[in-house]
Amino acid sequence: MPRTMRTLAPAAALAVAAVLAAPVSSATQASVASTTADPAFDFTKPNVVASNLTVPWGLAYLPDGSALVSERTTSRILQLRPGSQPTEVARLSGVQPTGEGGLLGLAVSPNYKEDGYVYAYYTAASDNRIVRFKLAASPQQEVIFSGIPKNSYHDGGRIHFGPDGMLYAGTGDAGRTANSQDWNSPGGKILRMTPTGAPAPGNPRANSVVYSIGHRNVQGLAWGGGHMYNAELGNNAWDEINHIEAGDNYGWPTVEGTGGEPTYHDPIAVWRTRDASPSGAAVAGDTLYAAALGGRRLWTVPLDGKGGASGQPTAVLQGTYGRLRTVEVGPDGWLWVTTSNRDGRGSPNQADDRVIRFPRKAR
Repeated sequence: MPRTMRTLAPAAALAVAAVLAAPVSSATQASVASTTADPAFDFTKPNVVASNLTVPWGLAYLPDGSALVSERTTSRILQLRPGSQPTEVARLSGVQPTGEGGLLGLAVSPNYKEDGYVYAYYTAASDNRIVRFKLAASPQQEVIFSGIPKNSYHDGGRIHFGPDGMLYAGTGDAGRTANSQDWNSPGGKILRMTPTGAPAPGNPRANSVVYSIGHRNVQGLAWGGGHMYNAELGNNAWDEINHIEAGDNYGWPTVEGTGGEPTYHDPIAVWRTRDASPSGAAVAGDTLYAAALGGRRLWTVPLDGKGGASGQPTAVLQGTYGRLRTVEVGPDGWLWVTTSNRDGRGSPNQADDRVIRFPRKAR
């Protein structure tokens, strides 16, 4: 996505000078943290679940343990089972893939056994929207939420059912920074809605799906230990991991990275943009995992159990598989990762794109 030069908040500018090349926790942005993550997975034992995919984006799981993956540019949804070839189970009409837009996030209804619904976030002719449907070759779609601003970049796209059974969606500012601070715009936000697309009970403002504001381009949503986190693409200086709390303002476009201003909620971890461009996020135990597109690695962030980071982010799989788009903990207990080397910004090999899983370490 385009990155345009702008002036950082003073605290962020000092941090840039202090840590030009290091990922840091927000609480001590210019100092060395005390601990590093202890990944629960064995990254020396990859298992390729699928290969030769075309820009896999969303990843969700059915009750039988199989996975669904969306392809951004083909509008296909594939069902994956380790040891078997991918099977196309749906192809959505109305998707218009342009730039970073297309068929993006997927979510499976918490009541799938009863209602059979799969949810998708995609770019249409005039907006980004969320639909639900039942798996079929050409499924009949029900639009549950529309009007999310679209562009060829900053389209957001991650959706996920939270522990509360509500559907969360991460959106982008669609290249119009004013959207992020506008409570009346769904752009540059995290949204929280019922499974039918209505404002969820307990949202910060009645009759609004907006859950938090001041986001630039939300790419990852994750929960762990009773806390919610997001992964967010920055502009020129800092990519972010944030602890998400209802009604909070995360600063964009006034602040990028740590601003130290009481009006805004500072991130718990940041990276230089060349080292991350984080996309999907997942939490396992006391570690948050963030898939990095531009950084071509998987970041691990140690969590303190209170909504913060307990130490320094560290990287695994650096340069091993190229651009990494999505990371999820599967029902099998393995960590699943998708590559994004055929999105026009990578260097694909003959096997790309791939879905790869990693087993838990023997303890």
